[in-house]
Amino acid sequence: MRIALLSYRSKPHCGGQGIYIRHLSRELVALGHTVEVFSGQPYPELDAGVALTQVPSLDLYRDEDPFRIPHYREFRDLVDVEEFATMCTAGFPEPKTFSLRVARMLKERGDDFDIAHDNQTLGYGMLQIEDDGLPLITTIHHPITFDRRIDIAATANPWRKFTLWRWYGFLRMQAKVARASRRILTPSQASVRDVVRDFGVDPSRVEAILLGVDEGFVPPTVARIPGRILAMASADAPMKGIATLLEAFAKLRTEREVELLLVTKPRPGGRTERLIESLSIADAVSFVSDVSDAELVAIMGSAEVACVPSLYEGFSLPTAELMACGTPLVVSRAGAIPEVVGPDGLCADLVTPGDVGELLAALEGLLDDPARREQMGAAGRARVLELFSWKAVAVKVAAAYAQVIDDFHSERRDDQGAVHAHR
Repeated sequence: MRIALLSYRSKPHCGGQGIYIRHLSRELVALGHTVEVFSGQPYPELDAGVALTQVPSLDLYRDEDPFRIPHYREFRDLVDVEEFATMCTAGFPEPKTFSLRVARMLKERGDDFDIAHDNQTLGYGMLQIEDDGLPLITTIHHPITFDRRIDIAATANPWRKFTLWRWYGFLRMQAKVARASRRILTPSQASVRDVVRDFGVDPSRVEAILLGVDEGFVPPTVARIPGRILAMASADAPMKGIATLLEAFAKLRTEREVELLLVTKPRPGGRTERLIESLSIADAVSFVSDVSDAELVAIMGSAEVACVPSLYEGFSLPTAELMACGTPLVVSRAGAIPEVVGPDGLCADLVTPGDVGELLAALEGLLDDPARREQMGAAGRARVLELFSWKAVAVKVAAAYAQVIDDFHSERRDDQGAVHAHR
């Protein structure tokens, strides 16, 4: 098959979208398919054999200059004007504007592909792709309605609540596009349930396909650092639960020598930095970001215990990657995380999301039990090897492609037959 894989942003090394694009595209090519990725900024890192077509935006949220004011010469058309105007009025334009740009590109190149695969853009332009003759399948990692609820609940400032509602205004569009989508893939049964409930999608059109873990994630060959606790999360996103972890760590720090390593880039002066200062734990908390895959594997394998304190996850790739590294885990009983670690407690200790006391007790228990840490790490590694393969993901996704292509062309033949019969 000839596949156009569409992603409005595909940041490498962090963020599920970029990781999904890279590994799925590689494995689809290994199966003999042709894959061309269409992506807005930030662009993905792709493996040999996968083509990249850049879909330039105004790049208004680049890390080094977020919410930037572009020079007037950068504006190319009315889509650019809409993108900038939406940002200026506190909205998030990228899903819609990317979808309009990529639909325009595919209209000119529709004969080059057998199917288009939207990676959670859910912009109005996606509806045009099938109208122009190219079947479309959609991945929704989780409905962003959860992010909105958690972000709004985390602020007491009325103006901030208003601007958050405005920022998440794109969700109305995403829900409409999701309901009109032919076939939706999600990474967990939790996401299936939440997409159906929050977006009003027909459950018969939603399929769960677990994600994979790259084979490079392996247990360490050197000793783990005593007392090191690791977490991977967007530090200033309330949904990731870092505030709960910091409060539990502060209590833990009063009783023993421990350190906390956060794999993230905190916003200068943001809530995470302020909380660290108020808890007086700055000397024991450090951050690392923008690392290579090999460096990330080494970091994951350096901790005695890792923590995923999220309030919600549609899958949680970091959880599965940490399991692949044999790192013992304390995780939240939230979203799809229990599906990833399994129901029996062998691969991780599960705690109530947002409960500082439970999290503290679980961390203490694992830090005090080296034998259990070793058993848990081995069980997690075994579960990943059994269930989480990117090759298996690609095989299942390709089967979904084939079904969508058949359904699309069958419908078009039926429609054409009905037109001829009417005449």
